Amino acid sequence: MVNSNANALGIIFPNSYDSMVPELVGDRLMASIPFAGRYRMVDFILSSMVNSGIDNISLIVRKNYHSLMDHLGSGREWDLTRKNGGLNIVPPFAEKTVKVYNGRVEALASILQFLKSQKEKYVVMADTNLAVNFDFKAFIDAHIASGADVTMAYTEEMVPESMLESQASINSMYYNLDLDGTRVKEIHINSRAIGLQKMSMNIYIISREMLINQVREAYIRGYVYMERDILAPNLDSLNVQAYKYDGYLARIRDIRSYFEENMKLLDEKNLDALFSGGPIYTKIRDDNPTRYINGSKAKNIMAADGCVIGGEVENSVLFRGVKIGKGAKVKNCVLMQDTVIEAGASVENIITDKNVTITFGKEVKGTDTFPVYIAKNQTV
Repeated sequence: MVNSNANALGIIFPNSYDSMVPELVGDRLMASIPFAGRYRMVDFILSSMVNSGIDNISLIVRKNYHSLMDHLGSGREWDLTRKNGGLNIVPPFAEKTVKVYNGRVEALASILQFLKSQKEKYVVMADTNLAVNFDFKAFIDAHIASGADVTMAYTEEMVPESMLESQASINSMYYNLDLDGTRVKEIHINSRAIGLQKMSMNIYIISREMLINQVREAYIRGYVYMERDILAPNLDSLNVQAYKYDGYLARIRDIRSYFEENMKLLDEKNLDALFSGGPIYTKIRDDNPTRYINGSKAKNIMAADGCVIGGEVENSVLFRGVKIGKGAKVKNCVLMQDTVIEAGASVENIITDKNVTITFGKEVKGTDTFPVYIAKNQTV
């Protein structure tokens, strides 16, 4: 891990995009959604911060955070078990002023006393709907060099038409840049435009003192959202710069994009791109390597540790502890931890949550544009 500390503290919002994937957040939050075989969504942003020397990181949670606390524990896997700084999970109602927030202004207002007591000069903020290996050190350096009040990270992406049909969070946005290509000219929240756009990553950096002042004033006025209520109306008075990210990015917008982004990682180029740079840390589960039974067939799969494969598996992502019985057929599937596909069963284009069982001889099929989702602990 990086030993040199960055002069910044990190704040992560684990619940911001829960509304986009209601199927997956029944008893968890966006941050703890499993992804890429053995990881959770929070692992990518959290590891990126740690790799960049940020060792004082707070997660402000709203609800359904038991799975996140179980996953993160004391932060040992991320080297965040420290006397000063380290990992700090802020639940609602932890203090008199802490409540279940709606937007970033309310969330940050609940930890103003904490922010005042810290020593870092800058605050880096991020959500957890992105699987990305982000260089926060380069981001911080660019912010300092530009002399900006706020710097926002963005990517140039093709916006799918399906986004117009979804009930996106108000924080889902992209923005246009000024003519010099770096200063943000306008922020379009939930715009109807499609095609190639400059899409916000909702990763920001701002000085700690300025953040405290902006949040205090906004909260007094009853404002809720940082982007809509603080940044967008003040782009003329605030120097808001844009930082372009050109690396690999998996953005979870809905259940279909979750399926597609997992499947993209079966391409080695995408897998290498996501995991290039700093390592991605996660909770350790001591388990045996994947075991292939005589007569089994596997083609183009990602299998985590603890899997036992006795049937035929093709173009699928298997999380830890998945078991495929003899004669079972699995194609184009994302099977989460400890899923069991019994002998003779056939599944195609499905997503199973943890501890799902598909019983002997059953056939379950979706389509590549509409994968079937089976909830946690269900038996079919």
